[in-house]
Amino acid sequence: MRPNVLLVTLDQFRADCLGVGGHPLVSTPTLDRLAGEGVRFTHHFANCAPCAPGRASLLTGLWQMNHRVTDNGAPLADHLPTLPRALRSLGYRPTLFGYTDTTYDPMTLSPGAPELREWEQPMRGFDLGVHLDDFIAPWLAWLADEGFDVPPAAEYFSIYDHVEVAVPAGRGATWAPPRYDAEHTESAFLTRRALEWLERELDARGGAAAGDPWCAHLSYLRPHPPYVVPAPYNDMFDPAQVPAPVRRADPAAEAELHPFVAAALGIVASPPDRVDQDQLRATYYGMIAEVDHQLGVLLDGLDQLGQRDDTVVIVTSDHGEQLGDHWLVEKLGFFDQSYRIPLIIRWPQAEARSGRVIDAFTESVDILPTVVDLCGGTPPPFCDGASLRPFLDTDLDGIDAPEPWRDCVHTEYDFRMPTSSMVQDTFGLRHDQCAVAVIRDRVGKYVQFGGDLPPLFFDLSEDPDELVDLVSVPDRSGQVLDYAQRLLRLRIEHTDARLANHRATPFGARPGADPPRP
Repeated sequence: MRPNVLLVTLDQFRADCLGVGGHPLVSTPTLDRLAGEGVRFTHHFANCAPCAPGRASLLTGLWQMNHRVTDNGAPLADHLPTLPRALRSLGYRPTLFGYTDTTYDPMTLSPGAPELREWEQPMRGFDLGVHLDDFIAPWLAWLADEGFDVPPAAEYFSIYDHVEVAVPAGRGATWAPPRYDAEHTESAFLTRRALEWLERELDARGGAAAGDPWCAHLSYLRPHPPYVVPAPYNDMFDPAQVPAPVRRADPAAEAELHPFVAAALGIVASPPDRVDQDQLRATYYGMIAEVDHQLGVLLDGLDQLGQRDDTVVIVTSDHGEQLGDHWLVEKLGFFDQSYRIPLIIRWPQAEARSGRVIDAFTESVDILPTVVDLCGGTPPPFCDGASLRPFLDTDLDGIDAPEPWRDCVHTEYDFRMPTSSMVQDTFGLRHDQCAVAVIRDRVGKYVQFGGDLPPLFFDLSEDPDELVDLVSVPDRSGQVLDYAQRLLRLRIEHTDARLANHRATPFGARPGADPPRP
């Protein structure tokens, strides 16, 4: 029997902010419970950032070098495989609640089409439950219906403005709550709409056990910036108790690590005041607690509708968050904080594996082949990811991973700015040189830049915080060369192979025969 599918993505959620396996201050009871009922992957990585590239990898199963979504607003080629289309071929009607940050392929649009000026469209193949992109119009309309004073469309983002109240001693700039309450957040709105949809779907199909399986993709906006959360979450965590950021002594010292880091510190620097920095972390933890609560409402609703035993639930993120580490916020570059993310899968058919913790390296590109596999299909012939089903339904008897399995992860970051001269002015690079490719295993991390920017190498066994670059240390040259060669091999082996393994069959020739010599 094919399962129902509930795919949940949280935006900008880093792995060490799970309560289970993370910092003890963070509160994620729903995710902790889900991990106990399913399988948690502790070394799961986004393949690229920011949002649009990260979601493109998750929903196509392809590395950035193959899907070529280089930034928010960069189009996704329409001929690529996607999860919603793969599920449709299996008889599902995947429905989106939230957003996919997809920009449509201009080759599929007529000249002057309005989509040519929009960078946040729902990925083709999804039915639309609610499209809640950065303009948040459906949520604002709901708030207005609920009696809240909402801003005019031209000032929609002011809904996130902090209420003007006195900030208590020991609290920082992001402590104050917004004008809406905890029962009316974007997360609450999305959860409510999804459960209303599911109830209608089940009624239309004649009951909980009748009809074809359903599929919903809930893409929550949080804990993405702006850093603001309503009471009681804004005051749930004491800034004095949050862990200190991982970073060098000051921004100037951090900038010495690499020219790219120096440039980033001029764009997405963390708060200079320590109280504000600590409050930023406390507010972020509150944002996590708020969305975790709404996940609890969602899963409880699933249970009440009789869907738990027939539904595979996958919770992950599109990328991480620097959160003050390396004196940076948001997501960029090559540090683990921007790429290491949570992954929890609860598959009722693998209930005997409940509570398993997987330490093997996994990547966002594994989600598409995993979902297709669990739904009874065959993953696309060209896919950079691999199905995680062996971790779910196989007793590994203490073995970290089935054979063969990857022994490293590969991440990418593209920082071209086609509509700006900033990159050229800062680095003197062409657009095609504005790229970062990373190979990371248990021991080390090698970072390769395009153009003339120097590479980096970190010994993670000695320096897990990525503070000391060893690329120019003479006695590390052999190790650096080994990582560089491994990265090159990875990229050669993952070059787009969709047509490379096909051959035309001349009339009368047997399939697979060598072509005649000239």
